[in-house]
Amino acid sequence: MSSSEKTRTPVTIYGQHYIITGTETSAHMRLVAEFVDEKMREIRSVNPSLDTGKLAVLTAVNAVHEQIKLQERLEHLEQELSRLKD
Repeated sequence: MSSSEKTRTPVTIYGQHYIITGTETSAHMRLVAEFVDEKMREIRSVNPSLDTGKLAVLTAVNAVHEQIKLQERLEHLEQELSRLKD
């Protein structure tokens, strides 16, 4: 698949059906959907009174937080590698 070809992948997230369109493989898009579904269920288990909208926002906040932490870790490791090479 070329980087400009779009794949449409049906997924279910928190009981709702969606069609995700993207340039990644269907397997990748299903993995992303599974991650979101798991995060939503994890957050709901400790906050059962959240409505779906707030649950979705908290899930997004948690996912972005994890991404930022991973980016910071990657930058740190790249700097460490660069330092060790010198």
